Amino acid sequence: MFSAMGTGPRLRIVQLLLTAHPTGMVAGEIQKELGIPGSTLSHHLDKLKSEDLVKVRREGTFLCYTAHTEALQELLAFLYAECCTRAPGGGQAPLASPGCGPDITVGCGGAKPAEGRRNAAAPRTGAPNRA
Repeated sequence: MFSAMGTGPRLRIVQLLLTAHPTGMVAGEIQKELGIPGSTLSHHLDKLKSEDLVKVRREGTFLCYTAHTEALQELLAFLYAECCTRAPGGGQAPLASPGCGPDITVGCGGAKPAEGRRNAAAPRTGAPNRA
């Protein structure tokens, strides 16, 4: 699962699909939005699908991709399982614990950075977008 999320283009694909949740997007929309060549996009989507991070459904002649939010929540839960356990007082912190990593709010089945926080994986404004 980590290797599937370990490349910039795949992370951007998942982020984009989360913005389109729960409707999802067809491959052509993803390609246009992210500027990823079709064959490369197909490879990335296949990898994300094989790791159960995205779901695909057929709509007529189109394939519609959606983020598998339950799997992404499990990934976040795994990453936060040890959050703050070495802090004074120990114990696990809830996902929305201030002062323990980025504040995460969970809504509509997916995790999003809390209001006012910049997503570290998002491209910076003015910086070249390298795929």
